[in-house]
Amino acid sequence: MAGVKAIIGLAFAAAIGITLLVVGCALYDNGWWAMFVLICYLLCPIPSLIARRTELTSDSSLLNEVCWFITAVIITSAYGLPTLLARTPLDGSVIDWRTAGFVYGGNTVVFFTILGFFMLFSNDDDFSYSGW
Repeated sequence: MAGVKAIIGLAFAAAIGITLLVVGCALYDNGWWAMFVLICYLLCPIPSLIARRTELTSDSSLLNEVCWFITAVIITSAYGLPTLLARTPLDGSVIDWRTAGFVYGGNTVVFFTILGFFMLFSNDDDFSYSGW
């Protein structure tokens, strides 16, 4: 039963993160450009799922290291995109810094939720995502 509670908690945390993103975009003018961060949310778990799907015996294989690097690039891009949009010098900024702040908060919550998902399903029991 603890697994169900953890999944419900992760779903609740993901909903809070997405809500922060939407609220930040909706409150201020022209802030919807920050919704492109959703692409990073979708791409973030893919390299780790690929690395775990291969089931290599060593923890430090080339594939694992490349997947960690790609995941780090995706997460850095998710934090860099609002900064770039808030500092664009074309007729002022594209988004407001307050929108960027909400996006940073949403990024933090969503990425910790993704980390929690991988930590929850990392053990080798019957109910594991590696069997998908």
